[in-house]
Amino acid sequence: MSYSAQRHSTSSVAVAAPIAIPAKALLPWAVFGLLLSVIMLYFVGAEQGALSLISGQDVHEFVHDGRHLLGFPCH
Repeated sequence: MSYSAQRHSTSSVAVAAPIAIPAKALLPWAVFGLLLSVIMLYFVGAEQGALSLISGQDVHEFVHDGRHLLGFPCH
């Protein structure tokens, strides 16, 4: 008997059944993720110039490479 036949014939693998998660349990996490995404999009895409909430260049410099990577102009 070959090695692969021996290995498959002597082992049994238990497969776990997936757990159903109700939509009500996912909704708060989906809202949180959407809010976090919008805030991050604001800071990467619009935190500069007249729309700036934080004065100075610190936020701009922190997200500068990310702006260019995502295609936002900043110069």
